Amino acid sequence: MAGDVEDIEIKLLLEALHQSYHYDFRGYAMASLTRRLRTARERLGFATISAMQERLLRDPAFLPQLLDYLTVQVSDLFRDPAYFLTLRETVLPHLRTYPSLKLWIAGCGAGEELYSFVLMFREEGLEERTLFYATDINPAALARAQAGVYDLQRFQLFTENHRRAGGKSSLSDYYTAAYGAAAFDKSLRSNVVFSDHSLATDAVFSEMQLISCRNVLIYFDPALQGRALGLFRDSLAPRGFLGLGARETLRFSAHADDFEEFARDERIYRLKARR
Repeated sequence: MAGDVEDIEIKLLLEALHQSYHYDFRGYAMASLTRRLRTARERLGFATISAMQERLLRDPAFLPQLLDYLTVQVSDLFRDPAYFLTLRETVLPHLRTYPSLKLWIAGCGAGEELYSFVLMFREEGLEERTLFYATDINPAALARAQAGVYDLQRFQLFTENHRRAGGKSSLSDYYTAAYGAAAFDKSLRSNVVFSDHSLATDAVFSEMQLISCRNVLIYFDPALQGRALGLFRDSLAPRGFLGLGARETLRFSAHADDFEEFARDERIYRLKARR
């Protein structure tokens, strides 16, 4: 009975979030969403999910706190180095043939993946001809990404990941450390557009040669996964590339036939030529 009540409370909260603030989490995988809302309720000091909904409806200032629990922002610089090494060695040679490039990091969180791409493209001489779109539904996460400041203790792992991803320079050349934090050089953001964008509700906004959306689709239900993948298909230039997370696949998607596997182990796909 208690579980049934909580399910109803969660559905009502998600509906309130959508109707009041236009954030649509109704297509997210319920098990993961339930865990995050329980954590939010406990840490923010609410007796029930309904009490949290009441606060959300009456206090817009509460929205950013709740979004931090509902959106997943766990990443690292060059997370899964083999993915970036494969991009560097097999995808970038194709991208070199374009006079200009557009790259979309969908669900960029606090920006670690964005800086991974900008650094790699700089090392490969492609940064100046590339426009990087970094999008997320969480404005606070986007602000952190735009600041480019991270705990200095994380840079030992960042440096190792950069090396394993085929890095051709010293990571320390790109950041300044002080007071236990490190800030990436602002030049790395020269060609970056930060934008609020929801894969659940928003539309195509440009034509991309490469889209990277990693460890986002696993939090969606099948219908929302299909919507997001259709959005990526429609956003890609002819023969463009799509990179997904290690636990994500196109195999059972309605859009599987639109793509070919380019690097199976690293979940990199290429849009088939349109007939």
